[in-house]
Amino acid sequence: MEIWVNPACSKCRSAVEMLDEAGVEYTVRRYLEQPPTADELAQVLDRLGLEPWDVARMAEPVAKELGLKDWDRDEATRGKWIEAMVAHPKLIQRPIITADDGTTVVARTPEAVRSVLP
Repeated sequence: MEIWVNPACSKCRSAVEMLDEAGVEYTVRRYLEQPPTADELAQVLDRLGLEPWDVARMAEPVAKELGLKDWDRDEATRGKWIEAMVAHPKLIQRPIITADDGTTVVARTPEAVRSVLP
């Protein structure tokens, strides 16, 4: 199991606490320090069944600088969104957990974290 976290995020800390309490083994990826590649992010999005604009943090200052709210949201611009998120990982919603079986969730709620526990 792997969890992408920003240590400053309370939702991330809560998700890590839940994983610890459940006694599961997991790897922490501080995605701001070790951003995903475009391929890694695309794979996570596919497992989530979401598009990049669905997990983009639109309130981040860099989102406003890039003008993300005005970007098209279609297959033709999917790669542009992914590249922006890789270049500016603060744009990626967190925490994201990928379970050993490949199940992936944006773990912002206790229910989402529980859904990937064995």
